[in-house]
Amino acid sequence: MTSSTPTAAVVLAAGMGTRMRSTLPKVMHAIGGRPMVGHVMATLAAENIAPVVVVVGPDMDMVAKAVEPHQCVIQKDRLGTGHAVLQARNALAAFSGDVLIAYGDTPFVSAETMRALRAARRVGNEPAIVALGFSARDPGAYGRLIVGANGLERIVEAKDATPAERETKLCNSGIMLADSKVLWDLLAKVQPNNTKGEYYLTDVVGLARKAGLACAVVEGDEEEMLGINSRAELAEAEGIFQRAARKRAMENGATLTAPDTVFFSADTQVGKDVEIGPFVVLGPRVVIDDNVVIKGFCHFEGAHIAPGAIVGPYARLRPGADIGPDAHVGNFVEVKNATLESGAKVNHLSYVGDARVGSRANVGAGTITANYDGFNKSHTDIGAGTSIGSNTVLVAPVKLGDGAMTGAGAVVRKDVPADALTFNEGSQKIVEGFAAKYRKQKQAQKDKKK
Repeated sequence: MTSSTPTAAVVLAAGMGTRMRSTLPKVMHAIGGRPMVGHVMATLAAENIAPVVVVVGPDMDMVAKAVEPHQCVIQKDRLGTGHAVLQARNALAAFSGDVLIAYGDTPFVSAETMRALRAARRVGNEPAIVALGFSARDPGAYGRLIVGANGLERIVEAKDATPAERETKLCNSGIMLADSKVLWDLLAKVQPNNTKGEYYLTDVVGLARKAGLACAVVEGDEEEMLGINSRAELAEAEGIFQRAARKRAMENGATLTAPDTVFFSADTQVGKDVEIGPFVVLGPRVVIDDNVVIKGFCHFEGAHIAPGAIVGPYARLRPGADIGPDAHVGNFVEVKNATLESGAKVNHLSYVGDARVGSRANVGAGTITANYDGFNKSHTDIGAGTSIGSNTVLVAPVKLGDGAMTGAGAVVRKDVPADALTFNEGSQKIVEGFAAKYRKQKQAQKDKKK
């Protein structure tokens, strides 16, 4: 049960991420198509943790925009985690309750874990600080949580730990929940008495114990605590996310014929009795309703697919693609900002952009909507029950009435009335022997160059 005590959050996101070797702020690198800080913000929102203050570095407008409408404060000098949290003090001056300290580069901390932290603040002697720890397979350079008979005694960095302290496998994630009434006073007392000369957030535990305050530990899963500092760790995090997303989709009633080759985004929605073939990429803002078949080698982004539709193989749905019930989108078809209504079919080698394809319409192979004239994009409206011949070019803006037809190879520049046929005049001509003469002539030219 979530604590009824109001909880605010301070999200630390000022890190430069030098090991990423990127001009992009570290927390803006994406996992499942969403910046890693976005995963943290989404979990906080799901748990109704507010207000949220995000600590950023100078010139991190991109991060500030990504976390809107939440307030950002700037850590001008990067003097450690304790110093970073202290930058949020004024923003939370009027807040009374608990403060959760989270990290923008630790995206997998779950709602359940956050609830466990909040619950731990309300049990027993109501510890002033609850730290989130994990048992590491290889503790290495992680800070250690030193626990005694009366709870958490202190947090020690690996480089500052004694040999005996380094033997413990209970490690510090960096995340903690603290009573706001004591947090700011404790942070003000932190001194940079360590090998790095920084103000460590972890020192508040020792200070709290010296003040006679209780501290506690909640233990989470090691994989959940993964912090991301390099491209290799980013790839590891992507793998963790994808495995969880695939499992969730299958548990919710989707069939993935080759799960390891299907890639989801953080906001992907997949219904029941959906079949997804191999090598499918579901980019951001994709919604797939029940009973949809997605064949292999498709790439979707910003698309909605209604029940009973069949898409692929090798189909691309770009933002604004709205595929209606029982519609078909076939191989090497691209749809962008267009609606295919119920039962419409675009089965082969076509581009449909900025358009409406009416119900039961059939778009022949090689058809394109010429929607862009170099300056503006225009709309094509294809009526219900129309039949578009192969290799038709629909030069927008243009409208074809219900039941209209186009001849193969037609270039349609004018509106076509309902039930009418449009085609381009031009008789077929045959020149006997031309092909043989042409080949002979070209071969002779080639021979002269030898």
